[in-house]
Amino acid sequence: MTSQCTTSPALLFETSWEVCNKVGGIYAVLSTKARTLQALYKNKVIFVGPDVWSEENPSPYFTEVASLLTSWRKSPALPEGVSVRVGRWNVPGRPIAILVKFNAMYEKNQELYYQMWEKYGVDSLHAYGDYPEACAFSHAAALVIESLCRHMGFTNGEGVIAHFDEWTTGMGLLHVKATLPAATTVFTTHATSIGRSICGNGKDLYAYFSGYNGDQMAAELNMQAKHSLEKAAAHQADCFTTVSDVTARECAQLLDIQAHVTPNGFEKDFVPSTAKAMAEARKNSRDALIKVASTLTGRSVPEDSFLIATSGRLEYRNKGIDVFLNSCNILRNKLTESDRTVVCFIMVPGWARNVRQDLSEAIKLSNNSHGLPDPVITHNLNNYDSDPIINNIHRFAFHNTPNDKLLMIYVPCYLDGSDGLFNGLTYYELLPGLDATVFPSYYEPWGYTPLESVAFAVPTITTSLSGFGQWVNNTFGEKKFTNSAVHVNERNDSNFSQLTEDISQQLLQMSRLDEKTIAALRKTAEKTADLAAWKHFITYYQTAYSVALDSAKKRNL
Repeated sequence: MTSQCTTSPALLFETSWEVCNKVGGIYAVLSTKARTLQALYKNKVIFVGPDVWSEENPSPYFTEVASLLTSWRKSPALPEGVSVRVGRWNVPGRPIAILVKFNAMYEKNQELYYQMWEKYGVDSLHAYGDYPEACAFSHAAALVIESLCRHMGFTNGEGVIAHFDEWTTGMGLLHVKATLPAATTVFTTHATSIGRSICGNGKDLYAYFSGYNGDQMAAELNMQAKHSLEKAAAHQADCFTTVSDVTARECAQLLDIQAHVTPNGFEKDFVPSTAKAMAEARKNSRDALIKVASTLTGRSVPEDSFLIATSGRLEYRNKGIDVFLNSCNILRNKLTESDRTVVCFIMVPGWARNVRQDLSEAIKLSNNSHGLPDPVITHNLNNYDSDPIINNIHRFAFHNTPNDKLLMIYVPCYLDGSDGLFNGLTYYELLPGLDATVFPSYYEPWGYTPLESVAFAVPTITTSLSGFGQWVNNTFGEKKFTNSAVHVNERNDSNFSQLTEDISQQLLQMSRLDEKTIAALRKTAEKTADLAAWKHFITYYQTAYSVALDSAKKRNL
């Protein structure tokens, strides 16, 4: 463990597209970290996010508070069309959050692109997709930070830390550096844009890793704008961080800069806090999962079935969904008549239109005697013919017939309680009912999903290519599954067959464990999550802040 920051910032801003805006894993990072930051720095912490909400669609994560920053809000000195709402983020710690309405900044983008090319060499010439939106938001966020700093007397930003997450906020960091020269800047990449693109385009990232050049690959994959912005922000920041040793190696190769590693912690605020509450949550979850499986397939799925799931974004290769399906295909051929029934859930949001009406009505009527057509999917898809998961479920001939020992069920929607099937239970409320989870990622800078699993006392399987998997390897050594309830499988560009065989065997062994061993394993999983709590990992951020403050001080001598 490294030394902690001994200097408390006058203000600590953290800017992200996922502040009060749940999109992906960065929301989990910031929302769980908030309570620990709030305890350390009190109301000196201010999160800045996009105001993408309306009266018809209000944010469930944000509560406006009229008494916060009142004098500044009366005259914030922001460009016409840029407005703010100030309140609290509805997460443990309830930190101050400023949501920025930024639509008026689109017309400023061309001027911004030119300025950042002149000052920092950011090449926005080939910008497309979400690049203009990200730049408009982060530019507006930087103006808010600048305005608030000057209102509070930090004219040049002295003692202020401005922390920006991911390439989507890079323009904000560069603006702060230009307009508040004494401010301290921190930039965190949670996954390099070019590394993710290399993998997403089906290229082998690891076999040829030392031969990749980030600038060259950005040109080849039409990623010049995002890569250029991310690289400039990383090099201009007073401290550049990333989430794992896996991604630090990637940054050194593709962004030409060494990053400080700040691992992602977790808080168990969402986890049932007593054995009784956990047992009740597990029962409620299993009842809901088994009811859906029984109704969809038309068979009485046993209560003691072994329930497995994978989840995350629909990145078929990067998230290892291909490995999961192959492993389950091997597993079903290993199951004997005496083995428990295995039910596999793929909880990955696709382009879902709505819940299947026939399934919804059958659940309401408790009618599961005949099963339904296409008994492998719970929701209607807008792109059924091109969705890679449903296509491969059919390719592997998972039919969910009455005689099958292994059932495969695709749940292609966000499990936020409004899916229409699982009694209003969210993903976190369904997790306790599972017996195992599998996240065999190919590209996974950290890996919150396996960490969430062990927090909910569910043993999990991941790979050595995830940051979390490497942390488990480094922390628990050779007997990692016994000591952590986490199987970390070696993964590279050439061992796909061995990997799927190993995972199928691990699942088979777990499904055959006796109740006493399973209970002990679940307790082990919870202890692993405790070691990854923010109270342990926040010191890495404190060190990064200290490094950044020292760098800014030297820069301003």
